[in-house]
Amino acid sequence: MKIGIAGGGVGGMAAAIALQKQGHDVTIFERARAFGRIGADVNLTPNAVHALDGLGIGELLRTTAARPEYRISRTWDTGEETSRLPMSTAAEERYGAPQLTIHRADLLAALENTLTENTIRFTSQVIAAEEGGSGAVAILSDGTRFEADALIGADGIHSAVRHSLFGEDHPRFTGLVSYRAVFPRERGGNIPNLDSFTKWWGPTPERQIVTFPLNLGSEIFVFATTPQDDWAEEGWTLPGDIGELREAYADFHPEARALLDACESVTRSALHVREPMQRWSKGRITLLGDAAHPMVPFMAQGACMAIEDAVVLARALSGAVPDTVSEAFKHYEAARIPRTARVQEGSLANNWLKKGSNADWVYGYDAWETALSEST
Repeated sequence: MKIGIAGGGVGGMAAAIALQKQGHDVTIFERARAFGRIGADVNLTPNAVHALDGLGIGELLRTTAARPEYRISRTWDTGEETSRLPMSTAAEERYGAPQLTIHRADLLAALENTLTENTIRFTSQVIAAEEGGSGAVAILSDGTRFEADALIGADGIHSAVRHSLFGEDHPRFTGLVSYRAVFPRERGGNIPNLDSFTKWWGPTPERQIVTFPLNLGSEIFVFATTPQDDWAEEGWTLPGDIGELREAYADFHPEARALLDACESVTRSALHVREPMQRWSKGRITLLGDAAHPMVPFMAQGACMAIEDAVVLARALSGAVPDTVSEAFKHYEAARIPRTARVQEGSLANNWLKKGSNADWVYGYDAWETALSEST
């Protein structure tokens, strides 16, 4: 079939790879001129790595990614460990894949290089979508109409495809601003657990510090949040004030503060959410990733859910023909909406793995084998 995808992010490209392996003719419309080395982190937990291994790009990812040894929870003031999960080889044995932490640009490059040549049309933005007489239509910013047998909206939290299908629905500001930074490992000195994914849980859910290795462990990524009453700026890599961030965490344990001291600069962005949806599809048009289920990053599952979506969607379309696309999309929804809604809600609650070890329901999910249940 001829399939269009709005958005060339992680989910959009993963879906394109899976669909091309089935023989479909796939075109991705991406508004950027090219993929630059912006952003920093993507935390690929075992469920996502297992899915990517099935797409044939896992080994390429492992050439630059780090493999955290543990997933650790620590208390903001005392430093007490409240949970420690073995990852790396232990996760590979338990879940079939390790956790990989990787620079976003390296993940995008691996995905792009696996696509058929000229799959992506850069500087080409889908601004609307509609059902056509013989399928689906993507309307581009230059007025071009792209007709296809199926259309996938993988165009992020401000999805134009979602707006076309379900009307205006603005995401809600959570009252949290996130900060991201990367520093060379040597600047970390004697800070412990730099080879692990560590979350420092604050006295309230609005304050936390997360850190893990990147680039084979040569760099350390730091994520932190602070509360804020409102937000009116656009962008997710806006410059932040490292001094203000350090001041906001002045009461944290010395080892947590040392992480912020090692950072020379930070970027900041607002965290937005939407409520889980009851459906993602209309006719031969459906949604994927943040377009369908945006979530805060407190379970580190945003990109992972998009990757799972991509695999399950391609499986639902396996053997489909144009006249059966809408039914295939219903099976995709039925398989994915309950899980992504649970992760959306769990991420917002921000208490997963604070104590205990209830990781299996997230990390043990197999997108290649999960049942494609009857549509609801």
